[in-house]
Amino acid sequence: MFSGIVETMAQVVKIETEQTNKHFTLRNPYPDTMGIDQSIAHNGVCLTVVKNDGDLYTVTAMQETLRLTNLDSLKVGDWVNLERAMAMDKLLDGHIVQGHVDQKATCVEVRETEGSWYYRFEYESTPEMIKRGYFCVDKGSVSINGVSLTACEPDVQGNKGYVSVCIIPYTHEVTNFKYIEVGTEVNIEFDIIGKYLARFATLTK
Repeated sequence: MFSGIVETMAQVVKIETEQTNKHFTLRNPYPDTMGIDQSIAHNGVCLTVVKNDGDLYTVTAMQETLRLTNLDSLKVGDWVNLERAMAMDKLLDGHIVQGHVDQKATCVEVRETEGSWYYRFEYESTPEMIKRGYFCVDKGSVSINGVSLTACEPDVQGNKGYVSVCIIPYTHEVTNFKYIEVGTEVNIEFDIIGKYLARFATLTK
């Protein structure tokens, strides 16, 4: 479990394909504390450390994870948002993030707003997906590339959903939001509480 408060970024240095899986090797920002089997969110995707060489570490993504997320489009040299698993004795500064990305979204607008940044994203939306809780509500929480954000201007038009977020300069600088431009694919995880409530409402009708 995570909070959506990104700690740092790591750079991809090697990608290996093994059957339908991909092994990603990244530079290790936690050489003194990272261990095998540790869960770390990469762009919001919970992945398990399978190899640790001190300066470098490796995680593996399976076919389903690659299909649903932007990890399949990573290239050597790309920067990935990282967050280690949340400690239960710490303040929950963001919101409850599982690290189970629901789907990809595409950036359709970026603009600077007198120091801060505005982003708008488009994602697939159907009545069935909405019943499962795959939607945003105004001023609710949403995780984009693992960053806990407040949803603004949510909308659904046809089979497309939309959500906007505003990024303060600090978040823009310390996460890979600074590399996002129109057309960039990101990972989106909708609020788990909203998903439970949507499912409950469907089952009790």
